[in-house]
Amino acid sequence: MNHHPDPVVTTAQGAVRGLRQGDTTAFLNIPYAAPPRGAARFAPPRPHEPWDGVRNATEHGPGAPQSARELGAVDMSPYFGTGWSRGEDYLTVNVWTPASGGGGLPVMVFVHGGGFVAGSTRSALYDGSAFARDGVVLVTLNYRLGIAGFLDLPGAPANRGLLDVVAALRWVRENIAAFGGDPHQVTLFGQSAGATLVGGVLADPGAAGLVRRAIVQSGSGLGAFTTEQAARVTEAAARRLGVPPHADAFAEISDDRLVEAASQLAGIDLRTATHRDPLIGLSPFSLVLDTQPAASVAAGLGADVDLLIGTNAEEGNLYLVPVGKYAGSTAEDVDEAAARSHRAARSRDGAAWLVETYRKARPSASFAELRSAIMGDALFGAGSRALADAHAAHAGSATFGYEFAWRSHALDGELGAAHAVELPFVFDLAHLPRLRGPAALLGPDEPPADLAARVHGTWIRFARTGDPGWAPYDSERRATMRIDAEWVQVDDPRGEERRAWS
Repeated sequence: MNHHPDPVVTTAQGAVRGLRQGDTTAFLNIPYAAPPRGAARFAPPRPHEPWDGVRNATEHGPGAPQSARELGAVDMSPYFGTGWSRGEDYLTVNVWTPASGGGGLPVMVFVHGGGFVAGSTRSALYDGSAFARDGVVLVTLNYRLGIAGFLDLPGAPANRGLLDVVAALRWVRENIAAFGGDPHQVTLFGQSAGATLVGGVLADPGAAGLVRRAIVQSGSGLGAFTTEQAARVTEAAARRLGVPPHADAFAEISDDRLVEAASQLAGIDLRTATHRDPLIGLSPFSLVLDTQPAASVAAGLGADVDLLIGTNAEEGNLYLVPVGKYAGSTAEDVDEAAARSHRAARSRDGAAWLVETYRKARPSASFAELRSAIMGDALFGAGSRALADAHAAHAGSATFGYEFAWRSHALDGELGAAHAVELPFVFDLAHLPRLRGPAALLGPDEPPADLAARVHGTWIRFARTGDPGWAPYDSERRATMRIDAEWVQVDDPRGEERRAWS
C-alpha cells in the first residue's frame, strides 16, 4: 500500500502543509493579507508577516465578522455556512489542486456571495474538490464584509472588500505556480455579491492584468451605490454607534458592535433624485462608485478579459417564496416592486409603464410571477445585461450569455430557478444530502442526471479555452444559452423587458 504523506508547498510567506484526499489535495486557510485588526480593519490590505516552519493548512480557518443569516423556510446553511467563525487572521484563501502534481493548469478563483454582509469559504457549496479532480486549481477567498468591508468612511479607502479580492488575486499571481497553476490563466468567478465584485474587478484599473477570464453569476454591472447613497448608510451607522462618521472613531469599536450595527441598518431609503437603489432595500452595503462597473467596462476597462455572464430565470423567487410573500402577491405588490425598482418609476407613470411591459411580455403570468420577474431584473437581470452589452462592444475578447432555468421543487414546488440554485451544479455538488429535501435548495426531486456534470464541465471549458460551447453574445443577436434539462440557445431572450430598463 502506497503511503502518500501530506504535501508541503512553499509560498512567498512560508511553507504550508495540505491535506491529500484521494486524487485531490486541499490547502486551507492560507493567509493572503495581514489580519485586519483594530485600525487595520479600515485600511487597505497589507502583506502578511512571513512564518517560520511549516504552517498547517489542513483545517478551515476563521471567517469575516458577520451576523447569522437565515432566509425563511429554505435551508440556506450550505450557502451562508455556519455564521461567524471567530479569529482575526481571516483574509485567507483555500486552494484545491490535483494530487498528481504537474503544472501549468488553469486557475479558477471564486468570490462568494451573501449580500456583502455574510458568507465564507467554509460554506459547503464552495468545496473545490470537483474542480481539482477535473484538472483545475480552484481558489476560494474570504474578504471583509459589512461595515469593515464596505461602509464608505472618511479617512478610509472605499470598497475595502474589493481591495481584499484584488490582494488575493495578487497572491494568486505570485504563488499559484507552486500549487500547479498557471498564473496567466486565471478565471475569476463569483455569485451574487461576489459576482458584483467580479464586475468591480473588471472595472478597476488597479486590477488590470490579474485576470484572463471572468464569470459573473447573478451579479450586476449596475449594482454600485453612489457616494451620496453610501453617505446615508454611513450616517445611520455612526448614529447607531454614537460616534463621528470617521475611520478613526470606527477603529475603536469592537467587531461585535460593528456586526450588530450592520444588522440594524436594513430599510434605509437610498433612492435619490437621480438614482434608484440597485439592491431595492435588501442590503445597505455594496460597492461604492460614482461610475457603475458597466459604464467603466463600456469605456474599455476589462476589454481584454473574456466574460461569461448570466442570471437565473426566477431570481426574485428567493426573496419571496421562503418568507411567505410569493403566493399571495397582489396587483399592488407588483406596482410596489416596479416603483422600488426602476429609475423612471419615481413617477407613477414610469412604474405603470414597467408593469405594462412585463404584462405584455408574459401574458399568462400571475401577480407573483410578475413581482418576482421585476425584482429579479432590478437586482440582477438589468445590470447583467448592461454589463454584457458594455463588454461585447469591444473587440479583443469574447462575451457569452447564459440563463439558468432548471426549477427546484423546494417549498411545495414554488422555489423554482431562484437565486443561488445554479451553484451546486457549478461546483458539481448537486448530490450533497444537505441540498436535497422539501426545504433544501434543490428540493425533493432528482435533478437531471447529467446537469451538474454538464454545467461544471462548461465552466471549466470556458476557463480553459475561453469558449463555453455556444455562440458569443453581441449587441445584435444577444445569443444566450438557456440551461435546463435541455440546453437551448436563444437570441435576445426577454428583449422587450431588456429594453424597458435601458
